[in-house]
Amino acid sequence: MEILSNKWVAMVASIWIQCIGGSSYTFSIYSSALKSSQGYDQSTLDTVSVFKDIGANVGVLSGLLYTAVTHRGGRFWGTQLAGPWVVHLAGAVQCFVGYFFMWAAVTGLIHRPPVPLMCFFMLFAAHAQTFFNTANIVTGVHNFSYYSGTIVGILKGFLGLSGAILVEVYDVVCEGQPSAFLLVLALLPTIVSLAIMGLVRIYETNSMGDDKKHLNAVSAIALIIVGYQMVIIILNNIFTFPSWASISTFIPLLLLLASPLGIAIKAEIEESKRVPETIAAESNSLLEDTSDKISAAEYPSEYEELPSGDHEIQVKVSSDDEMLAKEEDLTVLQAMSTLNFWLLFIAMVCGMGSGLATINNMSQLGQSLGYKTVEISSFVSLWSIWNFLGRFGAGYLSDVLLHARGWPRPLLMAITLATMSAGHIIIGSGFSGNLYIGSFLVGICYGSQWSLMPTITSEIFGLGDMATIFNTIAIASPVGSYIFSVRVIGCIYDKEAAKEGGNSCLGTHCFMLSFMIMAFVAFFGFLVAMTLLFRTRRFYQLVVIRRLERPLRQ
Repeated sequence: MEILSNKWVAMVASIWIQCIGGSSYTFSIYSSALKSSQGYDQSTLDTVSVFKDIGANVGVLSGLLYTAVTHRGGRFWGTQLAGPWVVHLAGAVQCFVGYFFMWAAVTGLIHRPPVPLMCFFMLFAAHAQTFFNTANIVTGVHNFSYYSGTIVGILKGFLGLSGAILVEVYDVVCEGQPSAFLLVLALLPTIVSLAIMGLVRIYETNSMGDDKKHLNAVSAIALIIVGYQMVIIILNNIFTFPSWASISTFIPLLLLLASPLGIAIKAEIEESKRVPETIAAESNSLLEDTSDKISAAEYPSEYEELPSGDHEIQVKVSSDDEMLAKEEDLTVLQAMSTLNFWLLFIAMVCGMGSGLATINNMSQLGQSLGYKTVEISSFVSLWSIWNFLGRFGAGYLSDVLLHARGWPRPLLMAITLATMSAGHIIIGSGFSGNLYIGSFLVGICYGSQWSLMPTITSEIFGLGDMATIFNTIAIASPVGSYIFSVRVIGCIYDKEAAKEGGNSCLGTHCFMLSFMIMAFVAFFGFLVAMTLLFRTRRFYQLVVIRRLERPLRQ
């Protein structure tokens, strides 16, 4: 079916896989069942959670596999075996095995596994997320290279929103049984990815024509979905929904998630109609070129004056092309030997690390500041919304600024890090209502990093090893989270709690110093991002912007 073999259907399939691929965001739903059934204490449960974070963020293996079965390594596999579907298949296997054995342990189907083995199950299950994410993101950037920021923002946004979508699946299907949710996590992502992974392919086409119009339509649907989800989250925190009400609210969500397929079909129909017009235009252009050559042959004296100017232009273009080729040929080891790689990595430690530490401690933070349980639950639920808005908004806005103004993407990264610094200060200040403002700013800026980082990686280091390079940089997230959660927030909180003679701390002093430190760290990340901006500004002018202009001249 040719109508299903195009980049638009590949995008829709990627969106659907992203929507159910963020199972690591739902740990709090089944953590209580895991703790009680296995007899864990809190520290043991936290240990299992750490392996979840490592598995969900360290995706170097998925990047290596993607490179092996597509670009550099694809020719060794053959055309039938190469493709992103291999990466999806590996993710589906890991997802099923990891969550199935966790479900079997919780329900007593198998003997209680030792803690290291349970940590391995959790690591294996969460690691599947990186395979889904890598296959979808990198394929999307290849298919829509002209609007790479927008497509990364859309796909990353749906991954961030998947936590809220899976929670609705839990409410509808599991009826309050966390152990059953583990079986859902083993089956749902596996079945969906296996069913449609063959549609996610790389199509060698220029991302021009009406791409922007159709991507804007998908973006509008994404915003409608996030608005609908926000309303449902707020209502769930105010009222107790019966089962029929949960089903009634879930059906419109499914229809909204299915609607991008209509846009994909419309885009492909318009593209198929435009192809004959393009062929006709190229034929006319060929005739004009032939006529010009005949005219030049008739008047050789005038023709001989032109080569000098044309030759100079060709030399200049060739020089830029050599620079571009050099950048696009970087492997992960070559990228790691550059200063730009480590500037981007350090900026992500400051941004992603401090943002993830904030959400990991949101519950204790709310309790220490005297917020109600319902309010704390709302903060945690709404974080996925702010995360989505950051991922989607940064990708879309960076494309607009780059295309219309020629502003490099590291500039927007620097702005988000400076804003995140202000958000940390607001949270640490402890004034009334501070978490409403602070969590909004930090959540949006945290999501922005996940959208900007892969796009900047593809532009600075090229598409060849993008999958491996951006997954290597993503290690900054768990590294930063460990530093700020354990070494900063945890240590300072325990010292403050010890002064009060217990294990808990109440008051603004519990987290004030921690968030002031993270505010300084985020500001340091801003300075690092500005350094990256100044180092790559000329590269963006000579290479990236020219690369975007090239399809316009073709």
